[in-house]
Formats: sequence, structure tokens, C-alpha cells
Amino acid sequence: MPLPDILANRLTVPVMAAPMFIVSGLDLVKAQCKARVVGSFPALNARPQAQLHEWLSELKEDLAAFDALNPSKRAAPFAVNLIVHKSNDRVEQDLKTCVDHRAPIIITSMGVRTEVIDAVHAYGGIVFHDVINVKFARKAAELGVDGLIAVSTGAGGHAGTITPFALVQELRSWFAGPLTLSGSIATGKAILAAEVLGADLAYIGSAFIATQEANAIPEYKQMIVNGTADDIIYTSLFSGVSANYLKPSIRVAGLDPANLPEAIPQISYEGGTSRKAWKDVWGAGQGIGGVTGIERAPDLVDRLGREYRDARRRLFEADQNKGAVAA
Repeated sequence: MPLPDILANRLTVPVMAAPMFIVSGLDLVKAQCKARVVGSFPALNARPQAQLHEWLSELKEDLAAFDALNPSKRAAPFAVNLIVHKSNDRVEQDLKTCVDHRAPIIITSMGVRTEVIDAVHAYGGIVFHDVINVKFARKAAELGVDGLIAVSTGAGGHAGTITPFALVQELRSWFAGPLTLSGSIATGKAILAAEVLGADLAYIGSAFIATQEANAIPEYKQMIVNGTADDIIYTSLFSGVSANYLKPSIRVAGLDPANLPEAIPQISYEGGTSRKAWKDVWGAGQGIGGVTGIERAPDLVDRLGREYRDARRRLFEADQNKGAVAA
């Protein structure tokens, strides 16, 4: 499927960076877009709500200056993630701010709302919606989203439970629009594999946590580097929704990943009561074994690009060799 016009000739490698709670700040998004992958952040990372206007103003100004200096290799567009669930009392304000700034891409999560889609389409923006199964995907497509993000098993954060082989297969049996695949993608080979399955873009989150620009503490970044798939646990304990977390961070928080309680106590912080998990327990996907060091975001994108192109070349050569043998 051809990419939307807004993405055509704007990407070094077919990647959309996943919007990560707290981790995805302006420095990271700027670096991602300038490296020519779609950078993204959750609107809720801008606090208080008025800061979202400041973030979007600064981001647009910075990327416009970059484009002026690099007219032949303009930055990739950015995306803003809106949690449209009824529990988010900021969504209307955040949507208005995004509309005022004509945010090029909106990623909607935890529900689909036609008023969000219509408002974004009115100024020429596009909407991607993340889904964990075909039922939610059909509803989103029927309501008019431009693209889907298939969140398969192994993805960081609130992941699904369906293997990418099955999820992409079933989505592609009826959905012809732009499709992004999420789930354990941390190398150029995995990006190519996503394309082979039928996706147009790879959705990458955890690998960007271990970058210099990420708004994560050093211990979190190093835990990503040191970790493997065995260090990930899937549980609903910490947020009420099943998600993937780093077992070592759970141990540091004083809990045993092998014997988690049925409920976790709430602890009071300045400004109100909050779950202890948001402070002490960190999310990540099963693909972290492909992250081998803390690097600059542009260097990560460069590496992904080299791995991706090398994987394509080797796949082509292997196919040519098979053809020669058959002949």
C-alpha cells in the first residue's frame, strides 16, 4: 500500500516511533523527525495542558528551520497521540490545540471518536488508530481512520496478545489502507520482516528509550540495554490494563515478578494520589535483546537503516541464487 502523501519521500526507513509515556519528550521527537522517521509523543506528556501549545509551537518552528537548511531532505512529520477514552478529561482541549497547530498526524488510542477524525480531516491531517484485534480494527476503519497500528504480542506498554503473523494476515484480508506493525521490532531486519508480512511501517518504542534524547533516567536506559525477552512480564497489575514491563524494575520496586499480588496499594504524592507503579515500574517490549547500547537517536536510525538495507540486499541475493539453482 502506498504511504499517505504526507509521508511520501520523507522517511529514511519505514518507521514510526511509538509515543511513550514520559519518555517521549521534545528532544527525542525533534531528533526522530530530523533523522527522518515519524516522531511522536502523547499529548498528556505536556503538563499542564497549556504546555501542549508551547511544545507544538517549538516543534513546528524547529522542524521548519531544519527544512529550510535541508530542502532536499526535509524532516519527517510528527504525530501526537490522543487518549480518547472517557477517563481523559483533557482530550477536547488537546484536540483543539492539535487542530489549531494543524498537527500532521494524530494517533488515537483507547477508543475511536468520529469528532476527532472529522476535526483532523478538516485541516488535512491524518489519523492512525492503534488496535489489538480485528474487532477494534473494523470499528476504527468503519469510522474513517486513515491507518491502523496493529499492536501485537510482545509490544511495549499496552500490548495485544495476537502474534503479528496472525494479526497482520487477518487485517490485510480486508484492510487496504496504511498499516503499521508494533511488537518486538528493534532491528532493521525486523523492519523488513514487518513489510514482508504486509505492513507499511514498523512501530518502534523500546529501542528509543535507550537513546540520549529520551526522557528516561539512566537506570531505565541501562535496563533496556541489559535486558532480553526473558526480562519482560505481561500483567494488568500496575495500570488495570495488561501491559509489558521490565521484571528487574519490578524487583527494584520491592515486588517479586513471579509472585505478584492481586492488587497494589496506592501511595500519596504531592498533588494527589498515584499508583506507585508509574514511578517505579518501567515498560518495555520483548524486542529489547536487539538493543545493545545507549546511543543518539540519529545514530539509532542510521543503524536501523543500514540493517534494513542490508537485509533487503541479502534477501534479494538469496532469491537470485535460488533462481539460478532452479534454472
